[in-house]
Amino acid sequence: MRCVVYNERTGRAERVSCPQDDGGHAATLGRLKELAEGEFAWVHLDGPDEHDLDELSGYLDLHPLAVEDAVQAYQRPKRERYGDVLAVALKTLWYLPEGPEVETGDVMLFTGPRLALSVRHGPSDPTAEAARRLEEDPRTLRFGPLAVLHAVLDTVVDSYSEVALRIRADLTQLERRVFAPAREDLIEEIYSLKREVVEFRDAVEPLVPVVQEFAKSREGSHKEALPYFRDVADHMQRTNTEVHSLDELLNSALDAHLARVGTWQNDDMRRISSWAAILATPTLIAGVYGMNFAHMPELGWVYGYPLAVAMMVVAAGLLYRAFRRNNWL
Repeated sequence: MRCVVYNERTGRAERVSCPQDDGGHAATLGRLKELAEGEFAWVHLDGPDEHDLDELSGYLDLHPLAVEDAVQAYQRPKRERYGDVLAVALKTLWYLPEGPEVETGDVMLFTGPRLALSVRHGPSDPTAEAARRLEEDPRTLRFGPLAVLHAVLDTVVDSYSEVALRIRADLTQLERRVFAPAREDLIEEIYSLKREVVEFRDAVEPLVPVVQEFAKSREGSHKEALPYFRDVADHMQRTNTEVHSLDELLNSALDAHLARVGTWQNDDMRRISSWAAILATPTLIAGVYGMNFAHMPELGWVYGYPLAVAMMVVAAGLLYRAFRRNNWL
């Protein structure tokens, strides 16, 4: 558990010591009860269970469904209002290029009049970067707990942009291999990357209307916060457009690769057919002279055998030249 108390007017951040013997609950709740005018707290929990949230949920007067969402995680990005408490579910993403693989996590944010509560599941932790941004730009602290919501949203959306850039780089390399002269079976790699893009899209697409709603509403009566949320919404929309573009490019890459595979198969069939035709001509001539009928004038001719062999060589040579000219060999 981490707890920071912010002063909206001075921008001062006070880190509350949270002893681990009780998980930091007693110290955190004690400090929350002593919040002065113009102060608000940000409490962060990593992978909590219901017991960890019991006391804090009582302080925030959280709805049981909100507590269940925070504990279970794996929520679709959404926004819910429970009385004075606003609940926002986010997906965190990080990209493993050696896979390539997109890993997902969850962050639940609850903002009340004087408290912001964040709950994280998964290795990626956007709250540390969000806290750093709040300290670097304390002007946003005048928005109260909404400042925490904006900082975490902004951090998560920026991470989406980074993931999109890395996927774009991998896709560019994959496209070059699709159209390279060498023959490679890339269907599995293209499909794997497309599956990760679909997972990426499932995290980004539902969040677009959520962020847009913040950009046009007056959550917490802070009209000054709207430009900040509009900036996040603009970045979110660009990322969503990029994800759809990546999905379409992967479809095109897969179609192009399948077309090239079909072309390679046609080339192989033409080569096989060409050699079959070349070998069939000498076989035909040998078959005619191997029928052993009694009345075949060439059988008694001294030049019959050399002539038959010469016909085989000439016919095979002419066919080989014709196939080479037409790029069949």
